[in-house]
Amino acid sequence: MGSNGSFSTVILNKENASKIWRLIQQTGDELLGKLPEHPNHPKGRNPYAHVALEVKNHFQMTYKDIPDEKFNEVVNYLEFLKQNPS
Repeated sequence: MGSNGSFSTVILNKENASKIWRLIQQTGDELLGKLPEHPNHPKGRNPYAHVALEVKNHFQMTYKDIPDEKFNEVVNYLEFLKQNPS
């Protein structure tokens, strides 16, 4: 509980946020040229934006706002995205 008696959410500390950002970039690297074509992206899809958006949609918040205790869950989800390009 916070000092005023309310519950507070601890977001990713700076070190974990940096680690997640690097993993997002690495996941994007691995998805280069692997994402299926999409009519909204006639010149090709941006895998880095795709991964960041997928993380945001899955966790309902940006990677910087995800609580530290979900760090491993984020890592596992990024691995899932690598194995399942969509």
